Amino acid sequence: MTALFTVPIPSTGGTIICTNPPPTPSSTSTISAKSKPKPKLDTSKIYILTFTSPPDNRLTPAFISAFLLALDILEHRFPKGVVVTTSGIAKFYSNGLDLQVVNETEGFLDRWLWKVFRRLVTYPMPTISLLNGHAFAGGLMLSMYHDYRIMNPSKGFVCLNELDFGVPLQSPMMAIFRAKLTPTTFRDLVLEAKRVPGPEALKCGIVDGLGGIGEVVEFIGERGLEGKAGSGIYGLMKEEMYRGVIGVLDDHEGNLAWRDGVEGKKGGLKREGLRDVEEWERREKKAKL
Repeated sequence: MTALFTVPIPSTGGTIICTNPPPTPSSTSTISAKSKPKPKLDTSKIYILTFTSPPDNRLTPAFISAFLLALDILEHRFPKGVVVTTSGIAKFYSNGLDLQVVNETEGFLDRWLWKVFRRLVTYPMPTISLLNGHAFAGGLMLSMYHDYRIMNPSKGFVCLNELDFGVPLQSPMMAIFRAKLTPTTFRDLVLEAKRVPGPEALKCGIVDGLGGIGEVVEFIGERGLEGKAGSGIYGLMKEEMYRGVIGVLDDHEGNLAWRDGVEGKKGGLKREGLRDVEEWERREKKAKL
């Protein structure tokens, strides 16, 4: 497939390449035997952004900057259509954040990570994340900020594994899961660090379908997504849908202040609880004399 454009990721020698899928010879599918055949899908309005940033597509400032540029190029230089993101690395869609880079980069969360999350959740075209392999931690968050997700049915897991390595999830990281998942699925992902394969992810609503790029094209055709951005209000509709999520993304300082308040109150309750335990121990010791 001929590249429409390429954006480099200098820090890893990687790239984000934009292509169209192959043209469909006819209607992509019919919903049922009684459904009317759908018109031929215009695949020139399906834009596949394939990111390849070795070894595992970590969400670094360089990666995010390149991704944001690719989204800007599509919005301002191409007809409205559908944006599909996927990985050129077979094993990983994205392995999330590079914690060393995060710790060494001032303002990483609000200047890069929250920015790309906000861009996706308000993007003025339909967005689909094609999970070809693992999507862990920040990689799963990035996928959740897309409108739809299609996952490899036989390879890869989605997982929020921050619990395993002791990194608490911040408010914007939680907000999109709270908005899109059932409470039970949200709980299992966060408090069990559960690794979920494709079929189970579909069953519990984390993803919207299973397959590869062919199934993505079929999904777009069945839902008529290639024309949904044509009226010019697609992004506005998403802004209203996800008003609460956007509010959390835009209030970085407020989120930090809330966390400080929670930690302060928790510290007081912990000291009070320890005093009660020590008093109980003294009474127990005295009773045994």
